[in-house]
Amino acid sequence: METTILANIPSPPQGVWHLGPVPIRAYSLCIITGILVALWLTLRRYKAKGGDPDVVWDAAIVMIPAGIVGGRLYHVITDYDKYFGPGRDPWQAFNVSAGGLGILGAVALGFAAVWALFKYKKIPLAPFADAVAPGIILAQAIGRLGNWFNQELYGRPTDVPWALDIYYRVDEAGNYAPLTGRSTGEIVASVHPTFLYELLWNLAVFAFLLWAEKRWRLGHGRVFALYLAGYAFGRFFVELMRADEANHILGLRVNTWVSAILFIAALIVFLRLPRGQEDPHEVDPRRNPDPRRGGALTAGLPSATGSAPAGEHAKRYGGEADRGAAPHEK
Repeated sequence: METTILANIPSPPQGVWHLGPVPIRAYSLCIITGILVALWLTLRRYKAKGGDPDVVWDAAIVMIPAGIVGGRLYHVITDYDKYFGPGRDPWQAFNVSAGGLGILGAVALGFAAVWALFKYKKIPLAPFADAVAPGIILAQAIGRLGNWFNQELYGRPTDVPWALDIYYRVDEAGNYAPLTGRSTGEIVASVHPTFLYELLWNLAVFAFLLWAEKRWRLGHGRVFALYLAGYAFGRFFVELMRADEANHILGLRVNTWVSAILFIAALIVFLRLPRGQEDPHEVDPRRNPDPRRGGALTAGLPSATGSAPAGEHAKRYGGEADRGAAPHEK
């Protein structure tokens, strides 16, 4: 007698719970968790580079809402036929909690908002971009779990052992409700879990960024450029595996084209940006004046390259830290 072992990945029975009249959506919880993790990591990284942690909070205030708006705009524009046309409800374009955030649009508008903020504050953007890059890709990995709960962004039918089972969901009235309903236990299809492929790729890019930054002493925005190139490279192949509805250009999904263009552009930028890492006084000149111009670095603050604290910088530039003389007074 043969025993069949079911190895398929089950979808969650539901993606929405109700706390009284308040819906608790797994998709939203995953997005929020990703944002919090990215914020925590960015605070640590930017401070270690010599930046003011308060700047991270200021950036979050403009970056998070801009990212949500940008992500939704990108999704609605690239999948406009889901919201506009006969039988469609245009107001659903504003229903972010139901899923549908394009990370490429989120990064683009979020980056633009932070660029404007840093330009206003007269702070170099590149060190912050490098500090936030690993947090963004990690947040994307966490956010992909929301697609699992929503039973969306999956690939073509397959019989591989790790196939994802998509369940038929209904609401309390028995009507088909794939996002808000509860599973009946009936398997509609077994498909490639492309959300999982992208999640694992994002984690790999996250680890690679941390390694590459240290190994190659990356700075001046090169970590952020490498993040864009790494993410776009993986997203290109994931898009080729997806089977959900999407608009096409010359036979390929829109996101496939965007990923390819972004990869090439990010790689060119990565190769053209300056090599090496910034000194602490270059990260936020308001907080860390350049000791070579008469100022003094924040006491005890390490440089981005892991060099010695302020006293050692004074010795390196002027050799008279013990007498309290500034380097140019030697």
